[in-house]
Amino acid sequence: MAASLPLDPAQLPDDAVEVGRIADAWGVKGWFKVLPHSRDPQALFASRRWYLQPSERGGAKTFSGTLRLSILQAREHADVLVAQAQGIDDRDAADSLRGARIFVARSGFPSPAQDEYYWVDLIGLQVSNREGVALGQVRELLSTGPQTVLVLACEQDGKAHERMIPFVSAFVDTVDLPEKRIIVDWQPDY
Repeated sequence: MAASLPLDPAQLPDDAVEVGRIADAWGVKGWFKVLPHSRDPQALFASRRWYLQPSERGGAKTFSGTLRLSILQAREHADVLVAQAQGIDDRDAADSLRGARIFVARSGFPSPAQDEYYWVDLIGLQVSNREGVALGQVRELLSTGPQTVLVLACEQDGKAHERMIPFVSAFVDTVDLPEKRIIVDWQPDY
């Protein structure tokens, strides 16, 4: 069905990050609802070029490969994010995108404020304490409501282990993205 959609086949950029998925058609003029993976979907608002791939599980798959979508508008409406794209002019065309995964180039993300970081930039960083003891590598981040927690993959007694450190200024001394490391005030036995 990709031939009936006015979308360009494309290569996924090397720095592509999955930022959401298309939930459903919205209205009759080709708009669609988007479920962002972030509570603050600035990357979706900032990028005018989205890359779509079909859902990995379930749902209708109306196209294959990677398609480029030129975004005309993306905005919040009530409690959802809605978008309009070039060439998607009616409800049927918008509905054919249901379930598609949305990627944008990381280079297109807005610059974060001082001492703010995109989670995707923290994953994979090595974490050590002030004394230089390696504590692990950031595997993921968890939002626990009032704070974010670094989830580290590490070894303890030769076995894979998990360590959690609150990502707050009381414990995080330095985030050095170019050096791919985080220095924390944390001991291995915590």
